[in-house]
Amino acid sequence: MKYSETQALPKIAAYCSKAERAESDVHKKLLGWELDGESSQRIITRLKKENFLNEERYCRSFIKDKIQFNKWGKVKIVFELKKKRIPESIINSCFEEIESSDFETPLMKILVNKAKSVKASNDYERWTKLVRFGMGRGYSLDQIKKCLSKILDTNGEDYFESFP
Repeated sequence: MKYSETQALPKIAAYCSKAERAESDVHKKLLGWELDGESSQRIITRLKKENFLNEERYCRSFIKDKIQFNKWGKVKIVFELKKKRIPESIINSCFEEIESSDFETPLMKILVNKAKSVKASNDYERWTKLVRFGMGRGYSLDQIKKCLSKILDTNGEDYFESFP
């Protein structure tokens, strides 16, 4: 559907007010509405000026949601933010506000749940499957090793019961 600049501005402002959006998402939406590059840039500049678009606010929200709901690690979150063309300086400043324990708790939960369902013929195979699973979720090897040593060294009894 094709919109003029004056038609697109209130529509895209409403789009931005419903949820935090990245500039790249807004730009993609405007291109879908067949707006030229100059018009898109003017609209994005105005949205930033009126605080409908704020990449730092978006980044904080994205990180918080992905840790809490998706149980993602830092590596995967950073990758997704870079895909949305968020500047690395903003990403780093947002991660400085987050403590390492914020990542450890969800990692421990997902590893405990996965450890219950992993079928392995020996401890080494079980360990590698859990490491691969944790890395697929975006956690660093050090974080995974730390959590797995707590889970597997105690046979998980303390941890299996403490996590629902």
